Formats: sequence, structure tokens, C-alpha cells
Amino acid sequence: MNEAAGVPVHILQTTPLLPIADALLKDRFTVHRLWEQEDAARYLEEIGPGIRGIATTHQFGAVNRILDQLPNARIISSFGVGYEHIDAEDAARRGIVVTNTPDVLDDDVADLALALTLATLRQIPQADRHVRSGRWLSGPYPLTPTLRGRTVGILGMGRIGKAIARRFEGFGVDIAYHARHRQDGLGYAYHDSAVALAAASDLLVVIVPGGAATRHLVDMQVLNALGPQGVLINVARGSVMDEAALVEALEEGRILAAGLDVYQDEPNVPARLLAMDQLVLLPHVGSATVHTRNAMARLVADNLLSWFGGKGPLTPVPESRAVLEGMTHSNLIK
Repeated sequence: MNEAAGVPVHILQTTPLLPIADALLKDRFTVHRLWEQEDAARYLEEIGPGIRGIATTHQFGAVNRILDQLPNARIISSFGVGYEHIDAEDAARRGIVVTNTPDVLDDDVADLALALTLATLRQIPQADRHVRSGRWLSGPYPLTPTLRGRTVGILGMGRIGKAIARRFEGFGVDIAYHARHRQDGLGYAYHDSAVALAAASDLLVVIVPGGAATRHLVDMQVLNALGPQGVLINVARGSVMDEAALVEALEEGRILAAGLDVYQDEPNVPARLLAMDQLVLLPHVGSATVHTRNAMARLVADNLLSWFGGKGPLTPVPESRAVLEGMTHSNLIK
């Protein structure tokens, strides 16, 4: 039945989700699929007042631009751990809770960060091309850099940052980090800025959230501090990186190499990056496994099911605390 608590609940789905989420939402709610509408603006005018929840992804972009047309929406359930496409503070002022999908993607993103690091240092894609092109017949592949003897700096020490650090521990390397605050109980060296961390590191792994607060956090000053033998790995957001500075640093030999999973204008990658062979470039696949993406999609649906079941959100973002304070079981879904 398309009911929750005995009352029909209308959900706006802005973009496609995986079948597991589609099935859960369809089973419990009346779902309005915005991307299928020829005239989305007119459609929102018609159904907007009846919408009480939103399921969305970063592909839709800024959800807040349509909230004026959804006056009775009370929850935005977003696919992904990053939610910079949502102004969560504005949503809170409107009385709307925002949820994301943390934890379930930590391991796969951390695995990918480690894999990208090794692929970049040992030049695995380049060596593969060496074999496929027949160049091995003319001589061995050149010697490569290594992880041995490097200090790994982790820029960002949230859940995923910690998972990345645990994986690097197994390689016997020194680990350092920078985060907004020093964290008790971590046995890693703390540095009070991104520049200081880069100066102390030979390998910099970027895993901070996106958004205005971290835009171009990794700039030329950070890259210069990393140095000519330094390697950059970005599995965070493209906005965190000053991409023009990175291109210049790589072309001028200010850093040695980079492994990138994210870009400023995805899926458009600058031609100058594509032309460089000291890079490993991935198409934003940090969490892109069947297991993890299904878990993320399920959590999008489960947040909505829990909310409209009167149990509150499962994974609210910090900005939503003010909305939740003082709410009782009886008014959670109003």
C-alpha cells in the first residue's frame, strides 16, 4: 500500500535510484518521478503542495531551488555521504531534515584510495599499456616510484579518513593528518593546516567534504609544500582541488604524480590532464561497487521509511539537529 501511518504519503524522486530503492519507495509511498516529466516546473506547481518527502542525488544539483514549491516537505533523503548540493542550513530554517548515506560506503572508498595510490606510484595503468602496445618486446618497463619510505598525509580524518589510515598502517608507513580539530586517541602526527601536512608528507590523500568551506583547499601553496617527489591522491570532491594549480604543478614538475577520482566539472576532464602520463585518472568510482551502491540506495529509502514510520531519521546531517530538537514521536512525521 502507498501509505505510512494510515495516511497516503507523496514522495518526490528527483533522479533515478537503484532498483532496490525504487521497489522500497514504490511499496510504501506514492512516488512522483520528476526526471520523467517534460515540463518539470509545471509539474511541481501541480503536485508540490502534496509532497512530504524528497529522494535525491547530487546529479540533480541544488535541491533548495525547488523547496518554495514544496511547502509541506519535511525530509530530504540524499544518496551519498557528501551533501554539498543541499543547503542544509536553509533546509533547517524551513523545518526540513536532511539525511545522507554515511558509513555504508567507507570501506569501498578506502579500498579505492589505497588501490589508486598503488596504481599511481607503481604506474600500473601505464605498465599495462606497455604490455598491450608491444613495447615490452623492445625492453622492460622503467623503474617506478614506491610507497616505501614515504610519509602518508591524510587531509581529512572522518570515517573514511580513518578507514584509509588503517589500511596504510599495514604497509608500515608513517601516517600524519590534518582535520578541523586534533582527535584524541589517534596515534598519528597532527598538523594544524593543509600546508603543514603537505610539507610533512610525501603522499597526500585528500578525503575532506566538498562545499564552500573546502573549495580549493588544495592550492598551489599546498602543492609546493608537497614538493617535487610528492604524490597527490584525491578521492574527495573535485571542488577541493584548485585544478588549474594542479595542472601547472604537474607540468612544471612541482609534484611528481597524481591519482584522481574526482574533478571540478565532471565528467569533463581538462585536456591538459588527459595529456599527462604521470596521472592515473578514474571516473569517480570511489563507492561504485554493486554491494555499496545498493546499501546506499537502501539507506535513502530507509531514512524515508523510518521518518514516516514515526521513528525519526536514521542518518541526519549535523545541520538538522536544530530541527530534531524538541520533536516528539507524535509530531515527527507532521
